[in-house]
Order: sequence, then C-alpha cells, then structure tokens
Amino acid sequence: MKSTPNPTHIWFPLALAAAIVVGIFIGNRFSSKKYAVDNDRKLNTILNLIADDYVDTTNIDQLIEMSIPEILSNLDPHTTYFSAEDLKAANDDLNGSFSGIGISFMLINDSISVVEVIPGGPSEKVGVMAGDRIVTINDSTFVGPKITSNDVMKHLRGIKDTKVKLGIKRNNSERLLPFTITRGDIPVNSVDAFYMLDKTTGYIKVNQFGFKTYDEFINGLNSLKEEGAKRYVVDLRGNGGGYMERAILMANEFLPADQLIVFTKGRYKRDDSMVWSDGRGAFQDAEVVVLIDEYSASASEIFAGAIQDNDRGLIVGCRSFGKGLVQQQFVLPDSSAVRLTIARYYTPSGRCIQKDYKGEGMNYGKELYDRYMHGELYSRDSMKIDKSQIFSTNITGRTVYGGGGIVPDIFVPRDTIGITSYYIDVANAGLLQKYAFNYANVNRTALSKMKDYKQFLRMLPADGELLNDFVDYAAQNGVPPRWYYINLSRDVMLTNIKALVARDIFGNEAFYPIFNRNDKTIQAALKALNKHKAVFPIRND
Repeated sequence: MKSTPNPTHIWFPLALAAAIVVGIFIGNRFSSKKYAVDNDRKLNTILNLIADDYVDTTNIDQLIEMSIPEILSNLDPHTTYFSAEDLKAANDDLNGSFSGIGISFMLINDSISVVEVIPGGPSEKVGVMAGDRIVTINDSTFVGPKITSNDVMKHLRGIKDTKVKLGIKRNNSERLLPFTITRGDIPVNSVDAFYMLDKTTGYIKVNQFGFKTYDEFINGLNSLKEEGAKRYVVDLRGNGGGYMERAILMANEFLPADQLIVFTKGRYKRDDSMVWSDGRGAFQDAEVVVLIDEYSASASEIFAGAIQDNDRGLIVGCRSFGKGLVQQQFVLPDSSAVRLTIARYYTPSGRCIQKDYKGEGMNYGKELYDRYMHGELYSRDSMKIDKSQIFSTNITGRTVYGGGGIVPDIFVPRDTIGITSYYIDVANAGLLQKYAFNYANVNRTALSKMKDYKQFLRMLPADGELLNDFVDYAAQNGVPPRWYYINLSRDVMLTNIKALVARDIFGNEAFYPIFNRNDKTIQAALKALNKHKAVFPIRND
C-alpha cells in the first residue's frame, strides 16, 4: 500500500530552502557586514546537507523557486517575486502588447482576483468584470497556495484565436459562472478615450500608469484644449496604478511651482524623497476634477492626493483602494527579480493612505469584499474613515483623512437604478456583450459607413425594437423574459448595448461618450465644476 507522505517531509526542505534564499539575498546586498558572512556560511552548510544527506533526491533550484514567494508573503501584500519569465510578462503589461484574455490580476488568498478588465479586450467582450475571482481554468480547479503568477499567465495567455474556459465566482452569484474566451492581441494603451462633455469641459479616461501614459495624457489634454476645453474631468476609476513617475508628471501639469506632489519615507535615509512641482505645467489655470473608485490604487492615489491636498481640484466618487507602499525592483543574477517594498509614500498633507495589512492575510484580500457587504459603495455613512488620522490640505486647511485610501470630497454612491435580477442574470451570462458582438458582425458593412458614433446612434433601430430583439436573444440563451424587470432595466441595458456595439465598430472613442451619458459620477463632477466655477484652489463652503 502506498503510504501518505508526512507534511513535515515536504515543508522541512522548503523551510531550509527558504532560509537559504533569505541568506543569499541578505548576503549579496550587505556582504560587507560580518553577520551576513556568518549566515552565508551557515546557510551554505545547510544547502550542502540537503543536497548530500537528505533522505530523498531533492531539486534545490526548484525548492528555492517555490520558497521565495512564501518568504515574501510574510512581509507585505505588495512585495513580489518574479521569475525571469514572469518579469518579462509583467513588463509587457506596462510597455508593449501581448496575446491573451485582457485582464490584470492579483493572487489574493490563494486565488486569482481580477483587478482590471482591459476595455475592448476579449474578457470584456464576454462579460468578465473587475472583482471576479477565477476558480477554474479549462475545467481544472485553479486555487491554492501553490499557484504562481507564472502559472496563471501560462494558462491565460497564448496564441491568438485560441480559446480558454474560465469558471468565475462573482459576489452577486452563488453559482460558478462559465465563460469561454477567445484570446486576442492586447494593445497596452493607457488612455482609453478623451472627448468633450460640454462646450468647455474635457473628459479623459486613464486606465493605468504605463511607460507611455504621460505622453498619451498630454496629447489628449492638448486635443481637448484645441476643442475649447477650459476644465477637465480626469477619470481614474479602475486604474490600479503602475509607474509612480508618470503620475507625478501628470500632477505637475496642473500645479503651480513649488507645490509638494508626494514624498516617501523608508527605513533608511537613502529611500526618503520629496518631489515638488516645477511650475512648467501647461494646465495650471484649468479647473480639474478627479474621479476615483475602490479599484483606483497606488499611482492613481498619488495623483488624486496631490490634487486634493494642494486644493487644486475636487475628488469625486468612492474611497480608493489604499496602497501607499513603494516597491523597488532588484534584478537577480538569473534575470528573475524581487519587487521589494522599501518605503511608504505620503500625500502632500503628510498622510499615508496605505490600508492595514497586518494580521491574517485574509483580512487584506477580503477588504474590498467587506466594503461591498457593509454597504460602503452605496452610503457615505457606511464609509470607513479613520478619524484618528486627520490632516489638513496645504492651502485652505480643508480636512482630509489618512489610514486607508483617498476619501473623496464628493461621495457618489454606486448607481443601482435599473439593476434588477433580470439585468444581473443577463450580465452574469455575458449576454449583453455577446449580443452586441453578434449585432455588430451582422450589420458591420452598414454600420462601418457611419462617419462617427453620433450618426451611428441615429441609424440604430428604435429603442423598443432593439430591446425586443435583445430579450429574444437572451431567451434563446437561457434567460426567459420577465417584463416587469426588463422595463425597470430598459435604459441601462440599451445604453450598454449601444455603447458595446459602437466600441466594436469605432473603438473606445465611441464607447465612452455613449456609456457615460447617464454616469452619476460624471454628472456629480460637472455639478461640482459649475458650483465652484473658477474658484480654485477649492475653498470650504
């Protein structure tokens, strides 16, 4: 009979290997210190013992690779190890393009959490959403402590036009949701769209802070300025961050000279820094509002914090994610890398917006889910604000808070109008996206002749006809009609369908003007701009 391995047999060499990795890392960086030399000798002795005398044949290199993520997971949630292959893929995400399903993800609580769905990408087209948790890939369970980022990317990326099946857990559904996604080329663009909201207000949507973000951002702002924009809505909702330097350059465009943008404090003075505006920004006199939500993190929070703390504009939306840790990348001899947290960053008023990550790792990973369950997205009164961390803005002394994300000046609850059980059923099944894709394909020749999305909207069937056609399609795909709920969801479904069809024909520049027409957060931003007019810096009312 085959015996069951004792877990100690597995974890003993892992623990030893883990200790070896730590010793090598410390030894390489601080080799001038005596204790590092002593530890290096000790750990090399242990390494040799495992290689020569351990009861089973052991692949030391493999043990080290397995041990490194376990070591780093005991530091903080954002210190990360990348194998050489992982590192190349991570750099592609920010700098280039690749073929895959079009999501950004994090490994939280031993499972794959979708952080961002790339607009217009394969996942967005079938209905995958930020906040989804991937449980199965190609019918195999894909959770547990042994999965790595490299494992995930190997399964999700692949040759263009090949398919991958996902089983997804979503907060509003008790059952696992099945999605089949066709891989495609994923261009990495930072600015999804820019257009005029009205005669004087430009809107620009930034999805991440990559290598080319600043250039794309400035090009967008200048184009809007040429169209008559005198004030701007910068949409950072769903933007999980990226290069801090790009956020600093963007904030600099709106700030007068000698305004603090961000500062960092580390364990050692070498990791401390202060960044000030240089007075060369081209939009110092423009009014600005920044939109954020619970998925706006890191570099997004640096930008929002610089605007808020310098009383340069208003922040509108929901409380942001709460990531205030700075990582530095150390490339190892085999081209793998460690992104090690070396400092905390602070907004100009002196607040660190990093949320708590001490205690059980589950708490950090569950925090966004807890916000949803506690009603924070729907009521300002439910928002978690650490009243012990009170700060004042630098110009007018408005009260702002630290300790867990950027708290918006104007809270806008999640819009639930039209979100009925019928809408949830068709959305969870990805039927809005699938119907829009099919409609665009069938009518592509005629629709492609339209010069822009405005003409496209005029040429669509009447709303009632389009809605009936969708309801029939949903019924054929397993969601029977329930007209009471359909009528309640009428506007939100039609807006989604029109925007998705327009994106398939014209791209993001057509999607957002349609999708955002009834956006409550944008409406709140316009109301704020009209209320304050040119009174910037912002003053207390």
